[in-house]
Amino acid sequence: MNNYIKELEQAQKARERGNEGQARVCARRATGIAIKDYLTRKGIQPPSVSAYDLLNYMKEEPLLPPDLKLVAEHLTVRVTEEFKLPIDADLIAESRQLCEWLIKN
Repeated sequence: MNNYIKELEQAQKARERGNEGQARVCARRATGIAIKDYLTRKGIQPPSVSAYDLLNYMKEEPLLPPDLKLVAEHLTVRVTEEFKLPIDADLIAESRQLCEWLIKN
C-alpha cells in the first residue's frame, strides 16, 4: 500500500519545484490509490479507475466522516482559468489525512 505514499512524496517534490498543478495531480492520484484499496478490502469493485471519479464516489460513502467528505470535495475542485485553486486548502496535507483514514478503516 505504499504506492499512495510514493504519490504523496511526488506531490511534495512537485510543490518544492513550484509546480502546484502537478502537486494537486499527485495528491489526487494518491487518494485514488487509497480509495481503490479501501473499496477492494470492503469487497466492493471500484466503480472507476479515475481518482476524480473515486473521490466523487467517496463523497457519498456513509462511513466517511464529514470532515473527510470535505477533503474529497476539495480534491475535486476545479482550478480557475489561471490554473489556481479557488479555495484555501493544502491538498497534499488533506490527501494524506484522507489516505490515512482509508488505510485504517
